Amino acid sequence: MKYSGIGGQAVMEGVMMKNEDRYAVAVRKPDGTIETKVEDYRGPKEKSIWRKIPIVRGVISFVESLYLGMHTLMYSASFFEDEEPDKKGKELTEEEKEKNAKKEAREEKLMMGGTVVFSIVLAVALFFALPYFLSSLFGKLIPSQMVLALIEGLIRLVIFLAYIALISLTPDIKRVFMYHGAEHKCINCIEHGLELSVENVRASSKEHKRCGTSFLLIVMLISVVFFMFIRVDAGWLRLLLRLLLIPVIAGVSFEFIRLAGRYDNWFVNLFSKPGLWMQHLTTKEPEDDMIEVGIASVEAVFDWREWQKGLQED
Repeated sequence: MKYSGIGGQAVMEGVMMKNEDRYAVAVRKPDGTIETKVEDYRGPKEKSIWRKIPIVRGVISFVESLYLGMHTLMYSASFFEDEEPDKKGKELTEEEKEKNAKKEAREEKLMMGGTVVFSIVLAVALFFALPYFLSSLFGKLIPSQMVLALIEGLIRLVIFLAYIALISLTPDIKRVFMYHGAEHKCINCIEHGLELSVENVRASSKEHKRCGTSFLLIVMLISVVFFMFIRVDAGWLRLLLRLLLIPVIAGVSFEFIRLAGRYDNWFVNLFSKPGLWMQHLTTKEPEDDMIEVGIASVEAVFDWREWQKGLQED
């Protein structure tokens, strides 16, 4: 069975796993049961020519990760929103739920589109525009554009770390980070040839080279290198070029993460260290019931037994 590397994301009380053109979302519902949904991804297929072009495939991967992450997050949140009428003694009937289904679907698409746009604008403003403006305050004291780019990169990194540290203090995000750990542990368990059981998953590492956290950190570091070579006089043009280069930086960062996931040598491991260290902030040790959700998500899109059997035959 083909395996190019399962990718996943943590959602509210659940885990999303994607394998090739299919993805599954497993959610631990308020009643304690696990709900699993499997769908085909309608974006560029795995065999598409666009996924074979370096840099371009990274941009595609970034956009689809953002879309799937938002889509699956809203799906997982819907289980807990539906429980609110129960608490007030106003449980919806099946007829009322069916009547509202189409309306909710339209509202979800509008909300998801607006949230994605807002998230992109906020991320660009917080992690790119703000560091640029703050570093420009040193312009009168430091004439070197290269040094200013280094200062800008340092400010960007500090803002990023502070942001992660602050959101990790909220109870909901803490649980998401625990499910993030369950996701990584499940993938590591499979890739090390172990049976996908709660015991084996619990013993596996919660850090993984292909993690989105590592991707974001690599984006921060590579942006420093890119921006050091932007030599234009007009400040507005320097900012514009920084914004236009974001997709390119994301594409280059994806290529590194892809390389790190395929090879295990001292060079790759050395440059993977910062991302793995960052995962100490964004992944937490999961509980057993969280691991069960991760296993359900994996098994919905990937026959790990057949794949491991193929490895043994090779």
